[in-house]
Amino acid sequence: MNTLIFRVHHAILTIPSPQAWLYSAILVVLFAVLSLPIGLYFKFLKFELFQKSSLEAAKIIIISIFAPAIAEELFFRVLLLPHLTENVSISDQWLWGCLSLVIFVIYHPLEAITVYKAGFPTFINPVFLLLAALLGSFCIIIYFKTGSLWTSVIIHWIVVIVWLLFLGGYSKLNTHQE
Repeated sequence: MNTLIFRVHHAILTIPSPQAWLYSAILVVLFAVLSLPIGLYFKFLKFELFQKSSLEAAKIIIISIFAPAIAEELFFRVLLLPHLTENVSISDQWLWGCLSLVIFVIYHPLEAITVYKAGFPTFINPVFLLLAALLGSFCIIIYFKTGSLWTSVIIHWIVVIVWLLFLGGYSKLNTHQE
């Protein structure tokens, strides 16, 4: 238990450097370059502006920082991955990173069939799971690079709000269309 408290404490208190934020921005752009063609080709993503009020959009933006961004990053990155101050080997980082990624991907379909019914069938879609794996990989990379919860939270948050507000995610989750 002390290890988990240590990880949470250090991940929350590690303030990312300007270089870490730049690296995070590069990863967001790289994620977009990789995920947009995949999502558009398989018709999982579509350019679609959010059709509700600005107040609804603001609500989505605010809620998304807590769930999924902070909640998932705390669990799948901070608690499951060694903090960079733990000085683990690269092979151990790979092992924990792969384990974290597999659990992160499996979590989404399980969430959709149990507690977040709006996620069904979207969260079992193979393209969604591929994009989730890509996002999880980028969040793992930035967490290992910075040791900060905040860089992976911001990457996760940006990806989720762009998907929900501009790439058809909101209507996918609220109309149950594949």
